[in-house]
Amino acid sequence: MSGGAWTDVAVASVTAGYALCSRRLSSTPVSPAMVFTGFGVLIGPVGLDLLDLEHDAGPVLTLIEVALTLVLFTDAMALRPQDLRGGGFLPARLLAFGLPLTIGAGWLLAWPLLPGLTAWELALVAAVLAPTDAALGKQAIVNPRVPALVRHGLNAESGLNDGMVLPFFVLFLAALPGTTASEEGTAGIFWRALVLSTALGLAVGWCSGRLLQGARARGWVSAAWRQIFVLAVAAGSYALAVVTEGSGFIAAWVAGFAFSAALRNRTSQGQSYEEESADRPADFVENLAELLTALCFLVFGAVLLGPAVEHLSWRIVAYAVLSLTVIRMLPVALALMGSRLRPPTVAYIGWFGPRGLASIVFGLLVVEEHVPGSELLGNVVAITVGLSILLHGMSAVAIAHRYGTWHSAAAAGSVKLREDTPAPATRRRNRPPDKPEP
Repeated sequence: MSGGAWTDVAVASVTAGYALCSRRLSSTPVSPAMVFTGFGVLIGPVGLDLLDLEHDAGPVLTLIEVALTLVLFTDAMALRPQDLRGGGFLPARLLAFGLPLTIGAGWLLAWPLLPGLTAWELALVAAVLAPTDAALGKQAIVNPRVPALVRHGLNAESGLNDGMVLPFFVLFLAALPGTTASEEGTAGIFWRALVLSTALGLAVGWCSGRLLQGARARGWVSAAWRQIFVLAVAAGSYALAVVTEGSGFIAAWVAGFAFSAALRNRTSQGQSYEEESADRPADFVENLAELLTALCFLVFGAVLLGPAVEHLSWRIVAYAVLSLTVIRMLPVALALMGSRLRPPTVAYIGWFGPRGLASIVFGLLVVEEHVPGSELLGNVVAITVGLSILLHGMSAVAIAHRYGTWHSAAAAGSVKLREDTPAPATRRRNRPPDKPEP
């Protein structure tokens, strides 16, 4: 990388520095994304010029692809069938109705604000900015005063919508002339990236889960190597799809579902293997994904956000603001019509739709294709995610507290709130912050 050893020293220093303060910062508006993105801008072309996309494209793309692969796999692995039953009506509505409406709204509003882009490029902008990242507004998810139904719904939505956006992203990218995917055509991409990759992910995930279950039952595998095995499954599903010219991301996401399903213990309680095990096999992969995600935000600040700030225009800022408000909140309101959730709850869910890792990865992949509109698209993604990191991170603590106060007062009334519908507990990478030391 440009800057060589000094870049490595700088990255290691900020990582170690944040680690030392992580417990203290976990209850403040200062998120890991803020710290690493800000540091990335500092070491990027607009700062010390230690890292830039022109010279470091290879390592940068490898890092973000590995990070997203692990996040997709672990998020899918953490989902259980009961997560979408009972109180699961909320994520089901947000994903089945809210997500397509968000892509459609983003495409329509991009027409007047982003002239010069083709219809498929506008659709690609909408798809790239559709997935949410709950980690950017972590306090809004873990605050115990927020109803469990809402916390679960936002958490489950974030864990699934990045994978559900993948087919839209792959097909829209294939429709753009001049991209690598377009050479094979939309029909070829459909079969290889969607059908074949899904089949490979199912096969790898299910077979690997059954093998691990059998090895554990016979006492063949140690706790440490169970953790490593999960990493190998995630990497293997991605690599197998890539060598068959499919989508590694789709394969890894599907493999996570199949792997978890194969590990579940067939008891009447439906308890999963990792729940009954004192050392969950995905812990190492989840921790590694969290570290790589933080480094992705550093790279984002250096190679996307910093340069994008130098090319700001009112159109880009306007679309970024609309993306975080109207394009997100209106589809959420429409998706939750008839749900009997109160307006403050609908507004809370609509606001906390941060844009994060998935949008960064998809944006960088488009920029690397060097299509005519890729620079503008990259700038739009950068400014939108940058605003999301700042606004959602800074507002999470205050708005969660205010909403929790409203809910406590409303729940004290005689009418039972729909918000108090029991929701299944989730186990995802957005774990609650550590309690402060006495």
